[in-house]
Amino acid sequence: MQLSEAIQFIQCDVLQHAPVSKWADLGCGSGLFSTALAHYLPAGSTIYAVDRKPASKIPGHGVQVLELDFVFDPFPFGALDGILMANSLHYVKDKAAFLQKLKRYSSTLLVIEYDIEKPVPTWVPYPVSYSKLSTHFPDRQIKKLRERPSAFGQGNMYAALIY
Repeated sequence: MQLSEAIQFIQCDVLQHAPVSKWADLGCGSGLFSTALAHYLPAGSTIYAVDRKPASKIPGHGVQVLELDFVFDPFPFGALDGILMANSLHYVKDKAAFLQKLKRYSSTLLVIEYDIEKPVPTWVPYPVSYSKLSTHFPDRQIKKLRERPSAFGQGNMYAALIY
């Protein structure tokens, strides 16, 4: 996915009208979606780009790269305005415990996932299909933002805002 596509994929009112904010991108990898998020947030905002092996530098204003395991390590930041998880929630085995952890930081979650239910070992070990997303967030609103074919031919990818 190209940066322009990532920017369009996460477009939503929450981001388009965001004030100076603090967000975390958990499982940021190369930083593609951290950079896309920085496109929307105004100057003065902070994005914590978190991964076990993050890119050493991620373009975009306010991006702070943090090397840690977002599932098991404590977060070195406080309350956030939002959390972005682009193709990373499917690496979390105990989603119930992990989502309890996230509630302490933000009630807004932007998720990008593969819309599949059958695991793909090492690549998508614990999938989160869109139809099953509500089982993990029974008390929250969920809005599907976009959908597109996966580049790997394994169904579609979706972006959803949970609030």
